[in-house]
Amino acid sequence: MKTIILGGVAAGMSAASKIKRVDPRVDVVVYEKRGFLSYGACGLPYYVGGFNDDFRRMIARSEETFHSMGVETHLHTEALSVDFPRREVTLRGEKGEVFKDRYDKLLIATGAESVVPPFPGREKRGVHVLKSLEDGIFLREVAFDPSIRNVVIVGGGAIGLECADAFLNLQKDVTLIEAADRVLTPFDPEFSEEAAKEVTRHGVKLHLSEKVQQFTGGERVESVETDRGQYPADLVILSVGVRPSTGFLTDPRLKKAKNGAIIVDREMKSSITDVYAAGDCAATWHSLARQQTYLALGTVANKTGRIAGENLCGRHQRFLGVLGSAAIKVCDMEFGRTGLGEAEAGALREPVASVVVDAYDHPAYYPNPTPIKVKVIYEKRTKKLLGAQL
Repeated sequence: MKTIILGGVAAGMSAASKIKRVDPRVDVVVYEKRGFLSYGACGLPYYVGGFNDDFRRMIARSEETFHSMGVETHLHTEALSVDFPRREVTLRGEKGEVFKDRYDKLLIATGAESVVPPFPGREKRGVHVLKSLEDGIFLREVAFDPSIRNVVIVGGGAIGLECADAFLNLQKDVTLIEAADRVLTPFDPEFSEEAAKEVTRHGVKLHLSEKVQQFTGGERVESVETDRGQYPADLVILSVGVRPSTGFLTDPRLKKAKNGAIIVDREMKSSITDVYAAGDCAATWHSLARQQTYLALGTVANKTGRIAGENLCGRHQRFLGVLGSAAIKVCDMEFGRTGLGEAEAGALREPVASVVVDAYDHPAYYPNPTPIKVKVIYEKRTKKLLGAQL
């Protein structure tokens, strides 16, 4: 049996490894659009910001390791289309050659791509995203250029805040622009406020409820213009979100969510026989919300990839679902969450309530206790715990 995997980072390589552990006789062929396999993209801001000086620390397993397991890998090879009735993938190789490959079973693990809004001037030099390891290697070199002083970050989500921390570490002047009225929106407002205070305390010029209109300058970006002002920029980082990398899949029989994420069941099976999907290109089951959701996290990708790998070998493992667990460091503060936020819970369940507790991480009889804020969300009637944030 031959299994083709499209995508060779978290979900794809977790699946490839699991297949070879379950049934070494399966022929596994991986096609990856970019130049690296099996790396932790969560570490990219810390590499760019100089917290880590070796990008290889982000690579979980080398290409040579996968070859020793019997996994055939092809880098710089992009999937162009899939003919599901013929079980055939059309691909473009590193030298531009177009070729086809046939499969018995297929795993789509193409991940997500950065959203780049159609801002005028977005094509200028100095306007970048941070999504792939190649992005990180390039931006690391740019970031250490002493002529780069003013860095403007567009978007106040996790990546935007981590990039702010990274460029502060390099003593850059950092401006962060967010269209919403708060940063870190996966967390409840109490925690968004703490994150905003923290980055501001460290010198970030934070602009909320402000919308970017264009990037100005010559060939290279020189400033960012919004609906409320203009800010000098030697470098712009766009971090306004991601979308599933599924645009090349045009067969209407493959069911997708509104954002393009592939709809799968609890065994990672798509709507097409012998075609599975996992990771950031796929929807996933939320075990508390009791519905499909989209959660582009490496932890989810690795778990769903392993389950897909087992089931590609004929097993019937079911994914228990996600809880929305996430953690982030914002300058000197750490934030964590799991389950449903208060607004999420209120929209999905019977009446909910919450309580916030300010305490310390250990008793005062031991030196240097650290303050910690804990919020729990629960159903009013049953007292069932629905979520927590710290």
